[in-house]
Amino acid sequence: MFSLAPLLVHSEAVPPAAREALRAAIVASPDRRDAELESAARILYTDTELDCRDARELVGLSGCECG
Repeated sequence: MFSLAPLLVHSEAVPPAAREALRAAIVASPDRRDAELESAARILYTDTELDCRDARELVGLSGCECG
């Protein structure tokens, strides 16, 4: 799946905690990457006006599990 994570880590419009989670995902081992992306999506969902599905799609995840 396509991910904007590498671009989002440089955007001032993205909350700092989400950028940190995205940075962690980029350097994480494959078995940790999804957990870091989940964290970033959850932060985007709670700290911005994005809905769950959009937040997850931006970081390269599918479905809606932000709740």
